[in-house]
Amino acid sequence: MKRKIVQTYLSPLVSVLGNLLLAYVVYFIARMTFLAENWNLYSDNLSWSHLMEMLRGGLMFDTTAILYTNALWVVMVLFPLHLKETKTYHEVCRWVFVVVNTLALIINLVDTVYFRYSMRRTTTTVFQEFENENNLGGIFWTEMVSHWYFFLLTGLVAWGLWRLYIKPRTLRKEVDWRWCTLALLLSLLAFAPFCVAGMRGGWTRDIRPITVSNANNYCDRPTETGLVLNTPFSLIRTIGKNNFEVIAYYDAKQLEQVFNPIHQPQRRHPFTKKNVVVIIIESFGREYIGTYNKEAGYPSQTPFTDSLLAHGALTYRYSYCNGRKSIDGMPSILSSIPMFVEPFFLSPYSVNNVSGLADCLNGKGYETAFFHGAERGSMGFMAFARATKFKEYYGREDFNADPRTNGDKEYDGWWGISDEPFMQYMCQKMTDMKEPFMTALFTLSSHHPFRVPDAWQKVFKEEDPEMPIYKVIRYTDMALQHFFESAKKQSWYKNTIFVITSDHTNMTRYQHYRTDIGGFASPVIFFDPSGEMGEGMVDAIAQQTDIMPTILEHLGYDKPYLSFGIDLLTTPAEDTWAVNYLNGIYQYVKHGHVLQFDGQKATGFYALSDSLMQHNLMGNTNVQRDMERELKAIIQQYMERMTQNRLTP
Repeated sequence: MKRKIVQTYLSPLVSVLGNLLLAYVVYFIARMTFLAENWNLYSDNLSWSHLMEMLRGGLMFDTTAILYTNALWVVMVLFPLHLKETKTYHEVCRWVFVVVNTLALIINLVDTVYFRYSMRRTTTTVFQEFENENNLGGIFWTEMVSHWYFFLLTGLVAWGLWRLYIKPRTLRKEVDWRWCTLALLLSLLAFAPFCVAGMRGGWTRDIRPITVSNANNYCDRPTETGLVLNTPFSLIRTIGKNNFEVIAYYDAKQLEQVFNPIHQPQRRHPFTKKNVVVIIIESFGREYIGTYNKEAGYPSQTPFTDSLLAHGALTYRYSYCNGRKSIDGMPSILSSIPMFVEPFFLSPYSVNNVSGLADCLNGKGYETAFFHGAERGSMGFMAFARATKFKEYYGREDFNADPRTNGDKEYDGWWGISDEPFMQYMCQKMTDMKEPFMTALFTLSSHHPFRVPDAWQKVFKEEDPEMPIYKVIRYTDMALQHFFESAKKQSWYKNTIFVITSDHTNMTRYQHYRTDIGGFASPVIFFDPSGEMGEGMVDAIAQQTDIMPTILEHLGYDKPYLSFGIDLLTTPAEDTWAVNYLNGIYQYVKHGHVLQFDGQKATGFYALSDSLMQHNLMGNTNVQRDMERELKAIIQQYMERMTQNRLTP
């Protein structure tokens, strides 16, 4: 009899431990689904032993997420207020447990799909990034339809949680509160240490609460952190966090000697008032452009861009974006500020003083305007344009109000005005502007859900169901062709420098574009109809942050400015470089190598010619040491200037 009483009073602890095991099963199912859905990102370098290592690491992050999300339920069960026979209380506890863990599964499944675009687990910055969008419901619905099997999985898991839920025992007679108190104390003594250690990520006092970057301890490459982490953990750990940590690798004097982002113009010639047009094409990765893939023989989706590169445009064999999101690309391209840790304009330092191409050229009498076919406020682009001193901003509302356009008949039903009509609108607006002018366009058609406008669907058909982006890349390439055809007829055309790049990369078919560095392979193209900038494919490295200094130096800009890039036209090929950040790892490309660095130590060192990144050459070589030294200075300059509001000269 006493044994039954003891078992009854301790049954809440048994219920907690048993049901938390069910939660672990849910997270394991979510992780296996993530792996299956993104198999092509991992299959090349995934051995059984390494998979086991990542799964073992994932348990630690799952533990933290499970304990945080189930904290209320644990309290409800452990406190023995329910020991009397009361169905309602038990049902409430069961509902709380099932709903919380089903929501955790749903969040993980949503990120399973989104990961292929961002290459990182979603953090709380996503709410800022999309806070002004009103079309997310339609996009989510489209994805839900194409991933209908996730509904079946969610329903099955929720049903399993409900059926397998372990209820605590109850008493039919009067509750002895002395036994209740003793049972509560014993339960807390047994469970509290596990709870504290689980939330912190370890038992020793030297362990700080684990963060997203700790996932790299179990990974050979940054992309693998997506398999180790879970999305509830990433969201919880980034609530209200400022991850910009200044590490003093050097003193002030040494730092300036190794890397200084303040550019002092060389003044090689008087300032030339040429127009500047920067075209940022959504998801326009190098993989889709045939010119960059001649040796590999990959088919091209961009006949016009290839013709431009063959007849007068200048580009670089190893060119990279500085981030994986649209909001990363804006500061990199137009202000020469890369993305480290979190997007600059979603960080606490978004109110910092910041300069850029528009600000610099405003001082030279330029008219400046930013064009984006979505509604004003979409993606935070209007806020960025204002912060970097663009004088004008033209969006969907302005397009609709212009009598020369077809207005909202050109709306794509998702993001905004389709690329072809909006590029024509931009061309007309530039003709209206007083020269010299500097403009920037951010396109939107080649964005998920990858829909070609109705008028062009018979021309750009779905030829590859596994790569739905292909058809919209072809459409946007055609829109770019029509833009240049119209621009050639304008008086300002021959006095204009055109820059073409992408915000980031997107869907990939070929293996070397799926690697940690291949996922950043974006074009950097300069086209000057006068031929003054040069042409052809240069065997050198380029990045988005090089665009601003290259343009300013070519024009003969004569004032200091801040830039985390270089002038590509005057820098020797062996001194060109690129930097980016992926899941806690900085990647630095220079001297024919890729260095991976976690902020404290090198984690990988690969030859750039090793396109699949299969041979880690990490060792005590002079090249690696030099690259580490330079990268540390870049990181320190970035963090110090970001946190101290010193992003202008």
